[in-house]
Amino acid sequence: MHQHYYSTDPKSLSKPQFLETIVRGVPLRLKTDTGVFSKDKIDKGSRLLAETVLVNRDDHILDLGCGYGVIGLTLAALAPEGQVLLVDVNTRSLELAQENAKLNGLTNVNFRFSDGFTAVEETFDLIVTNPPIRAGKGVYYPFVDGAFDHLRSGGRFAAVVQTKQGAKSFAQKIETVFGNVETLAKSGGYRILLAIK
Repeated sequence: MHQHYYSTDPKSLSKPQFLETIVRGVPLRLKTDTGVFSKDKIDKGSRLLAETVLVNRDDHILDLGCGYGVIGLTLAALAPEGQVLLVDVNTRSLELAQENAKLNGLTNVNFRFSDGFTAVEETFDLIVTNPPIRAGKGVYYPFVDGAFDHLRSGGRFAAVVQTKQGAKSFAQKIETVFGNVETLAKSGGYRILLAIK
């Protein structure tokens, strides 16, 4: 069976490697591995989301489907007085994200195994996601409803989606739930959708 990065427990043989990059002025050294999303390079969509979303120094942030931590760790560095919760359904991704937080000296972060919002009870100022579009609408559409339920009043939901992979219908879903949606940025075939509660 082919393993997907949204599988709970990737069976592919572990072959760790390291990426070094700067996202929004934050230098990051990131350990990646087989069985996780975008293991060979920083995903363009994740980078665009991390580089464009508004972050306050004391925000409480959720990175939903954090992968090995590119978005959540960047935002943790930008919100030194805040807290970031990184959740994923892929155990290997979560372990890597934890290692990457240590590698980059980030301590205002917590990690939790969660399939979407199933293990999330808190509310946040900002929820970000690079949703697993290939897993299908049945998986990532509930992210929108869950985000609305887990945001404080005035909180922000930011998602990245490839323009050709259903950006319009995803934007409509967000607008239906939040009553508003805007395109925060567009680049390289990706767009960042933002909604305010």
